Amino acid sequence: MWRKLSLRARINLLLALILLIGLGINIARLVLEAGPRVQAEDQSTIRLAREFVGTIVAGLNEAPDPDARLDRIVQDLSRLRHVSITRQDNATAKASERPEEVSDGRAPPAWFIALVHPEQTSVRVPISIHGQQQSLLITSHPDDEVAEIWDGIVTQVEVGSAIAVALFLVTMLVVGRALAPLEALSQAMTSIEAGFYDVRVEPGGSPELAAICSKLNHLAATLGEAVDGKRQLAERAVSLQDSERKEIARELHDEFGPYLFALRAHAGALTRMSEVDKPDPVALRKHGNAILEQVNALQQFTRRILERLRPAGLAELGLRDALGALVRLWSESHPEVEIESSVSSALGDAGEMADLTIYRIVQEALTNVFRHAEATAVSITIAPADRQAGVRDSRVCALVRVSDNGRGLRPDHKLGRGLTGMRERILALGGTLNVNSGDDGVTVEALVPKAVQA
Repeated sequence: MWRKLSLRARINLLLALILLIGLGINIARLVLEAGPRVQAEDQSTIRLAREFVGTIVAGLNEAPDPDARLDRIVQDLSRLRHVSITRQDNATAKASERPEEVSDGRAPPAWFIALVHPEQTSVRVPISIHGQQQSLLITSHPDDEVAEIWDGIVTQVEVGSAIAVALFLVTMLVVGRALAPLEALSQAMTSIEAGFYDVRVEPGGSPELAAICSKLNHLAATLGEAVDGKRQLAERAVSLQDSERKEIARELHDEFGPYLFALRAHAGALTRMSEVDKPDPVALRKHGNAILEQVNALQQFTRRILERLRPAGLAELGLRDALGALVRLWSESHPEVEIESSVSSALGDAGEMADLTIYRIVQEALTNVFRHAEATAVSITIAPADRQAGVRDSRVCALVRVSDNGRGLRPDHKLGRGLTGMRERILALGGTLNVNSGDDGVTVEALVPKAVQA
């Protein structure tokens, strides 16, 4: 049942319980102190009455009528509210008549009287009248003291209850206002769960709740930006995919079409020459060599297309050898540019996706260097790097750095489609890609998270 209560109900219930316990402890203290108070009042009354009676009856034998004088003394003492006097001798026992007290609604109940004053206290005062031994029995009646204590307890209960109810209501109001932001937080989280990331909560309540509201607003804004970025990334990926397909289709049309047309023309010529009784050997050789040239050109074109789609030998040879083959290819085609390549042996197995991403980064960076940089030296470094600021992934990363000593980028230069696509791909993997340009050239630096080892 406790777990089903709301936080506000729990706080109110605990507060009510604390107030009730405090009120109960205070009442119990008054009840426990009532007994000693009544007993002390009882003893004090008996002592004073005894001394008073002893003083009055000291000269009783000198009176003309001692018995009548004693009866008047007993009657006079009967007016006292806290004691009763009873005359006792060998033959009779005369008691003073106490006026009947009228009880009201606040009179102490019998159980309370029995609790604080269970037994009456009586003291016998011996007297002698002309040699006859008699006595006066003094009995204490602390009814007023008991009634006063009971009235104090009732007043304490009434006042304490009123104060407790007032405190409870005030605290309920304060707690309700303090916890009001929780309802707004709950509604905001429900909206965020439903995909409404523009929802905001007005910070209020205690400083802790205000801080939670601010954090939730920041979280909603961050989630909204992440969702928008994801959507833009998906749109960009689809756009790049369509552009890549269009480019491949254009190359197939521009390259394959002429080659196939030439092959068909030479094959038709050979067919026609085969119908002649004595074909010209020179012509046959010419058409055959032309077909071989076209086939070689098609093979080279096919390798270029396949290299763009999937690096040859990356899965079979590994990242180091595949990058070595890529560097040799560029070195053979551009011998005037010095290329230094370093792949750390501590890199280990980065995973197929990471290897392909690293290869593509180096491939795209080298392509840009030889197309635009007019550099004479290129440095390629690949080494392990721990997680750094700006990397969302907690895995160990591979640091890829490609630097050249070319002319650098213009201040208003925008990244081309190749590096833009690589940046979005790396961001999707949880890494980063930065392009820094200066007077000493361009540096492409990327952090690529390695695959999680099973």
